[in-house]
Amino acid sequence: MDHEIDRRIGASAEVMQSMYWSVVVKKELNRKSIYVPTLTYGHELWVMTERVRSRIQVAEMSFLRRVAGRSLRDRVRSSVTREELRVEPLLLHIERGQLRWLGHLFRMPPGCLPGEVFRACPTGKRPRGRPRTRWRDYVSRLNGSVWGEGATQLFDERIIAIGMHFDKISSI
Repeated sequence: MDHEIDRRIGASAEVMQSMYWSVVVKKELNRKSIYVPTLTYGHELWVMTERVRSRIQVAEMSFLRRVAGRSLRDRVRSSVTREELRVEPLLLHIERGQLRWLGHLFRMPPGCLPGEVFRACPTGKRPRGRPRTRWRDYVSRLNGSVWGEGATQLFDERIIAIGMHFDKISSI
């Protein structure tokens, strides 16, 4: 999974470099239509460890600083740059997409492969050492609720609540 995230960050860096030499003036439009989709392609299945979160945030802020015409030497906080550009953090966009995918998984009828894989309980021996964080464990921690009968409704309500939270952020 780290290899895929490395590829995504590298591809977004290439996009950023090509946009630097572009004659298109609207960099915010390029961010929404080119940069963010390139960086977040397939993000629904990423396990967001602290290392991955940090790398994504670094890549995003590198782009936002370039759009704002700043460098690290200007020593301006990331939150100030985000407020000036009126941009929501990319990590929140990723978490919202992961919860949306989880809602799809819960609503899938029996027999659909992604739903079956999600519900499967593998058997066998695991390798030595600390178990890696599984996607299911990560999303349950992200959601903060218990799996069960009313899970579909809980996830739908959670996604709506997150959407309202984003509306408040974007209106600031």
